Amino acid sequence: MKSLDIHKSEYLKQFENQVYGRNLFRTQEEERLDAPNEECGIFGLYSDNDLDTFSLSQFGLFALQHRGQEACGISVLKDGRITNMKDEGLVLDVYKDIQEPETFMGNSAIGHTRYTTAGDKKKYNFQPFFAKNEYDQIILSIAHNGNLTNAKELKAELEAEGVVFRATSDSEVILRLIQKNLDLGLRGAIKATMEKIEGAYSVVGMTRNKFFAFRDFNGIRPLVLGAINENSYVVASESVALDAVGAQYVRDILPGEIIYTNENEPGKLHSYMMDEAKGKQRICSFEYIYFARPDSTLENINVYEIREKSGEKIWEQAPIEADLVIGVPDSGVPAAIGFSKASGIPFRPVLIKNRYIGRSFIVPTQEMRERVVNLKLNPIISEMKDKKVVIIDDSIVRGTTSKRLVKILKDAGVKEIHFRSVSPPIIAPCYLGIDTPSKDDLISANMSTEELKNYLGVDSLEFLSIDNLKEILGSSNHCFGCFTEEYPVGKGEEVGLFN
Repeated sequence: MKSLDIHKSEYLKQFENQVYGRNLFRTQEEERLDAPNEECGIFGLYSDNDLDTFSLSQFGLFALQHRGQEACGISVLKDGRITNMKDEGLVLDVYKDIQEPETFMGNSAIGHTRYTTAGDKKKYNFQPFFAKNEYDQIILSIAHNGNLTNAKELKAELEAEGVVFRATSDSEVILRLIQKNLDLGLRGAIKATMEKIEGAYSVVGMTRNKFFAFRDFNGIRPLVLGAINENSYVVASESVALDAVGAQYVRDILPGEIIYTNENEPGKLHSYMMDEAKGKQRICSFEYIYFARPDSTLENINVYEIREKSGEKIWEQAPIEADLVIGVPDSGVPAAIGFSKASGIPFRPVLIKNRYIGRSFIVPTQEMRERVVNLKLNPIISEMKDKKVVIIDDSIVRGTTSKRLVKILKDAGVKEIHFRSVSPPIIAPCYLGIDTPSKDDLISANMSTEELKNYLGVDSLEFLSIDNLKEILGSSNHCFGCFTEEYPVGKGEEVGLFN
């Protein structure tokens, strides 16, 4: 048997050249229905010299592909001119369709990978968003990750002032507020915007001679800063995007912080704190459980280590006798390795991935959609037959994927199935930039653990406790809203944002 360290190394190395797939048992349709979904990843690059912004932005966004797979876009600054491109599809497909890469070579770029939360899925909602002057020149472009809870009222205020909206996304509210206040200077415009907007937001953007990024007062959505050299900076949703472009991690952008450049000091990055007393660290705890790539570091916490510790902790919380441990690829594997380390029960990667399968099979029937899963993952029956198996998964949302997984194991002849979720029960939807089903569709909000055990047809079922999650993370300074229904900011108008 391979050592667990070798399994860890192989597991992490694969994401350097292929997209991280969180839970490969979910069909594309179920990724919308039976999982919480992060709506986007953002990336920004600035230098006082010209760079290969076409390639570097592509590498950075590819590393963030797991955060949004519906659309991709970039804005590039070259010689005081901003060029924008965005389209439906995965990062590599969108870049492949660019006919003249030299058009997107410059000294600054921002990019976005999209998953829809606020607004519909039309092309006018793809990011980056941009604003033009009377000469039809782009003067401002932004990419946003998060969700504003007061966007509807702000949109109404701006429309009453004569502002015309082109999209149905809350991100355009941020764009129009900055645009409206540009006469205050860039920093003043961002400051005025942050004083108005509420909710969760990490933003990166550019004007025709400046680069900027800022983060909400609770730091709910992640945003990290890196440097390629002393005059070239990178901002991204996760540190893996820094790694992809050869940048060194510097630090996380602080809650309530604005970073920006100005035309008088090229290559120098400035920082401005809005209100240090107001800024609090409440980063989403689900970033560590599920959203972030396992080789990312957020707030100086390594994501893989948290996931491995969660497996160790749930063994301490709910030990069980078994013959082998299985982790659902990709997100459940680190916790399965941790469970194996703590329990001594062998870890076996017996759910084999097809590394060459694409995302989108167009199939008309549910029966055929079920078969897509077997193309993605195939169990090694000989390793499981007549065995007592512990299956480790990141979470249970609606329960449909978990139920199918149990059926696959039973069809493989597994003797006993012990299900362990390394997140607490998800009992509430998120209003701060994560797309989750309504409370009526969250199975743990409507069933006890015993009822859910019977529904899934497993021999035992346990969830990581909220106290153990806090212990693993090392503090309570996170958003635990989906587990506790207590949020760091008010819910706002969570339904029908622009409808």
